[in-house]
Amino acid sequence: MPGAFDPRSPQDLADLIAGHPLAWLCTRGPEGLLAAPLPLLPHWAADGTLAGVEGHLPRTHALVAALQAEPQALVLWMGVQGYVSPSWLGDRTQAPSWTYAAAQARLQIVFDDDDALLAAHLERLSAAHEAGRPGAWQPAEMGERFARLARRVIAFRGTVSTLQQRYKLGQDERDDTFAAQLAQLDGTPLAAWMRRFNPERGARRAVELAGS
Repeated sequence: MPGAFDPRSPQDLADLIAGHPLAWLCTRGPEGLLAAPLPLLPHWAADGTLAGVEGHLPRTHALVAALQAEPQALVLWMGVQGYVSPSWLGDRTQAPSWTYAAAQARLQIVFDDDDALLAAHLERLSAAHEAGRPGAWQPAEMGERFARLARRVIAFRGTVSTLQQRYKLGQDERDDTFAAQLAQLDGTPLAAWMRRFNPERGARRAVELAGS
């Protein structure tokens, strides 16, 4: 049986990553822990689960040498999140808390030191983030600068070995506490995710708002 804070379907992680594509890539190097925020593109298996990611790093970044020596990394995604204040509640004896959606995956990293593969990765990355924009930009508009700047970075792929997700979105709250939190957060992305993971209580709150 899934736990209270577990995902309901693979779509939960897909939507978390789509909404928060800048992730932390972390590993350990000879001089200690290393991390960098990177836009990562997910690769999905046929069943909708996360199979891997792709990204790129500056060739001079300490993460490159560290991951070439020991190709294991941890990637962290922080989705919607927010502080919950007891001042919102009728019962002020309750403690403050934090509501959030987050995921992490352990990766086996392989670098793609090939100009064609790097160019294809950068095309995919820009297409993903330019999609739907008026006058969407394309790397070809950079002209010769594209190849010159691309030489400074290296692409990588990461295969997922383990995956953890946690969606702490009010599932453990009393009905009155959840309703009070939702009233304060109404209209925010966090409230939408709280309704998503508490569909019956979210629907009741919608009915209450419609009748007020």
